[in-house]
Amino acid sequence: MGNHINKKKVLFICTHNSARSQMAEGFLRARYGNDYEVFSAGTEPTAVHPYAVQVMEEVGIDISSHKAKDMSEFIGQEMDEVVTVCDQAREACPFFPYGKKSFHQSFPDPSSFRGSGEEQLAFFRQVRDLIRDWIKKQFGPDKT
Repeated sequence: MGNHINKKKVLFICTHNSARSQMAEGFLRARYGNDYEVFSAGTEPTAVHPYAVQVMEEVGIDISSHKAKDMSEFIGQEMDEVVTVCDQAREACPFFPYGKKSFHQSFPDPSSFRGSGEEQLAFFRQVRDLIRDWIKKQFGPDKT
């Protein structure tokens, strides 16, 4: 069992800190919180998207108390891993200089998806599942 001292600090970053980085934070904390201390932030934080809260609730993870945070809150805090989760094709991904290791994992932005409420929810679920599967592969106990 990891204790607080040995926990790796992981920061997920996207532009608004409203959906993708929040869902990634929620999954990592819920599944592997014994090994990781998890944070998320954005370059232009807005608010946590209600659909992000809803689709995470559907898989038993409560992120309703999460707040969108500005990356500047973490300046000077060293992170073991910094992950940008923005869609590189469409967004400028922020750079955070205090990560021992930084990498990028592109996910489409569910909050920019246009359609009916049901279609938007379906897209949020797709992105949620992509993030869940990636978290398991990247951070799970069976990772190499």
